[in-house]
Amino acid sequence: MLTNPTLDQMQTLGLAGMAAAWREPAERNNANELSRDEWLGLMLDREVAIRADKRVRNRLASARLRFPEACIEDIDFAAPRGLDRRSTMALAQGEWLKSHENLIVTGQTGTGKSWLACAFGRQAARLDHSVLYVRVPRLFEDLALARLDGRFPRLIDKLTRAQLLILDAEPTPSPTNSASICSKSSRNAIAANPP
Repeated sequence: MLTNPTLDQMQTLGLAGMAAAWREPAERNNANELSRDEWLGLMLDREVAIRADKRVRNRLASARLRFPEACIEDIDFAAPRGLDRRSTMALAQGEWLKSHENLIVTGQTGTGKSWLACAFGRQAARLDHSVLYVRVPRLFEDLALARLDGRFPRLIDKLTRAQLLILDAEPTPSPTNSASICSKSSRNAIAANPP
């Protein structure tokens, strides 16, 4: 078997996952234990997994989340924020994204609205949706500058291309003690700290 030329061809074709799966059984000297179909299946599974991981990493990098480590699994439902576990986990399934609905996270300053919005953003990236996180004051500055220097159409295109747009507003005092989640509308967006 011509191992090195085969590995070189896999690398040239951008099949790093298949190349890694090809190398492993050969290095463990159990290549003869796997049938040709099993080995091919192993290589294809590895390639699919590596490409999916790369796609999620790229989506998260382009999202520029304020809290990139935030994830749905780390939500503390015991904290006194008024979050309903069942509703939150239903939203984590992403049906609201497919239905082109919005998600508005409201609550008092310091209750974790921005973190929660980033957790939903990360989940959306896992579900293969493009995500973009922007702070509203910065967005207004960028829009004003873009109008002046001619980048306005490109900026609008960038904002509308995102399947999930997270708008994080400046914190404002709120009379409520809890963070609440409301959903419905016609375009996918999360507004954290809405005025």
